Order: sequence, then structure tokens, then C-alpha cells
Amino acid sequence: MTTARDPDGRRTVFDIIGPEAKGLVTVGRLDLATSGLLILTNDTQLAHRLTDPRRRVPRLYLVTVRGLVTADQAARLEGGIVSGSDRLRAESVTLRKASRRETHLTIELTEGKNREIRRLCEALGHEVTRLKRVRFGRLEIGDLEPGQWRHLSRDEITDAFG
Repeated sequence: MTTARDPDGRRTVFDIIGPEAKGLVTVGRLDLATSGLLILTNDTQLAHRLTDPRRRVPRLYLVTVRGLVTADQAARLEGGIVSGSDRLRAESVTLRKASRRETHLTIELTEGKNREIRRLCEALGHEVTRLKRVRFGRLEIGDLEPGQWRHLSRDEITDAFG
């Protein structure tokens, strides 16, 4: 969970980090069923700059969905769809592996609206079964395992986000 406190008592990212998490805020968020790269900072201006849709900071996700996603459907995700009052659009979609049973995609977003990838895929009739953020800006998750974390160097912050 990427919340500071969960009303249902579930473990949060702040619980995993422990006392060092004091004063940190998340840059964007991951829903309960999404794994991967999460950035925490004590610089709220940086957090705002990284999540401001006008800056179009790219986020890259590995996505698995039920069923076969065609090239035409992938192009539709890049062209955009309307979901409720939101216009959703993937910056890029790459079909990595496709079968009738499931399709593996790489999807890049630049806005990060609530449950955007899940909503995009659902609009095409595909349920997301796995979703992992692997890059935020130019910063990549690398070989960090779930629950692991590390500090970023000043150079990484400058290089990743400008």
C-alpha cells in the first residue's frame, strides 16, 4: 500500500521502510495490485514536478492481460479512449508476446491518471492480470526485489528528472 496509514490495517510501504520513512511522500502511487518502482522523497516540490501532467514525465510498465491484444487494439490505446469523464491515452504500446490466452505488453504513460492502464485495457475488453512499473523518468527499478529499497544519489535524481 502506498498510503501512510491503511484503515484496514494492511502493511504499507512506510511500514517496510521503517523510521527512515518519516517525512517522506510518495511520487505517484501504485494501487494494491500493482508492483514495481515507487519513489519516495522529502522534497514535495520535486514530487509535484515529477507528477505534473504538463511535464509529461514518462513511466514504463510491464503489463499482462487476459486474451489476445491485436496490433489494432494497441494502436487504439495510443490514440486514446474516453473512460467516464477522462480521456486516457498511452504514449506508446509494444506487444511483447501474444496468444489467445494472454498478451504481454509494455505501456508507457506520461500522465498517470488513477488506474489508467487497467481502465485502458478494460475498455478493450481485457483484464489486467499483472502490472509492474519498471521505469519512472530515466530511473529504472533494476534488480530490486519487492520490499527492497535504496537511496538515490544526487546525480541519479538530476539525470533521471532534470
